[in-house]
Order: sequence, then C-alpha cells, then structure tokens
Amino acid sequence: MRRYTLVLSLFLAAALVFAPAALAQKRAFDFDKPHSEINFMADARLISAHGFFGSFEGDIQLDKNDWSNSSISITIDAASINTRNDRRDTHLKSADFFDVGNSPKITFVTTKVTKVDDKNFSIAGDLTIRGNTKPVVVPLTVVFWGEGDGRFRGTFNISRKEFGITYNSNANPIEDMVAVQFDFHLVDRQMMEQRRQQRQQAQPPAKTPQSR
Repeated sequence: MRRYTLVLSLFLAAALVFAPAALAQKRAFDFDKPHSEINFMADARLISAHGFFGSFEGDIQLDKNDWSNSSISITIDAASINTRNDRRDTHLKSADFFDVGNSPKITFVTTKVTKVDDKNFSIAGDLTIRGNTKPVVVPLTVVFWGEGDGRFRGTFNISRKEFGITYNSNANPIEDMVAVQFDFHLVDRQMMEQRRQQRQQAQPPAKTPQSR
C-alpha cells in the first residue's frame, strides 16, 4: 500500500510538472507575403493619401487553445512606404515625416491578447515610430481559421503627432489622425515545411540522359 501511494505521488508530481508543456499549443506562423498587407490613409485638404508598406517581417506565435498566450512582433521597413507618388514618398521618408535615415524601422510588439468572442480579439501592444514608443490597442477580426493557416484583419487610428510626425503645410494642411488597416494571411511554419517536404518526396526523380 505504501509503495502504491509513493508511485501515485510521483505520477501526480510528474503530471503537474509536464502538463503545461503538454497542453501548450503555441506555434510559429509566417506571413503569406503575396496575401498580406499593411495599409494607411491620411487626410489632407487637397487629397486623402492612401498608401502601404511593401516590406515587413514578423515573429508570430499563436496558441489556438489559449489565445492570451499568443504573441506578435512586427517590424516594418519604413523606407518601403509607397503612396504611388514618387515625390510624396521621398518627402515622407525625409526628416519631416518618418526620418528613415535615423529611424529605419517601425515596430509593434504585443503586451496582451484578449479574446472578445470567437471572431474578435483586442491586441494591446507597443508601437514605435521615429523612435517614439506609445501603447496602442488594435482590434483584430478572424476572417477564417483553418488547419495550418488563417486570415486576420483590422483597422485602427493613431495620432501621427504623438509619434513625433508634426510637419504641416499651410497650402495643404494634414489631419493628425491616420487610419491604419492590415490584412494578414498567416501560415503555420512547421506544417508548411512538412507539406513542402512531402511535395518534394512525391516528385519523380529526374531522368538522367542515357549514354549511347
């Protein structure tokens, strides 16, 4: 009886130690770049400037069983800004706006992920622009969630002046608030690698020319 009690105690202790690791479902995801976008819209007197950032990377860890355990870190190349107007883009890269020579990166790092319902989440994080870091809350909607991939989108507003972008023009005054919109298709890194290897293994071996 005493031996049985000792074995049971050891089993329960091991279960408590290893249970969190066993239950953890945090997995790395990557951007499906052709199907992922970071866009923005800034109002001015003469025109609303619509643009996007063409280059960005991310360290994305998602836990589908406990979304609050997920984390997102995104780094944007500020020089990749594109409003489809070369003269305006050159000005936006200058010290008047993003100052890409001194602040080449825009970053966002999550501090908290809160589930609102099955389709909506609230993502709190630190946004850094021009070396200025401010807390922001980003609403996120799950468009779909599949086996190994998912699509997520959201829209939020930021004050450009809070991040040190204070330039204005008398001829074309610029609004302070800027709308940011993102649409991400994310793929499970490990699953995509497994599928890639399976496709390679399924390919017939290349034929070698026969000697005459």
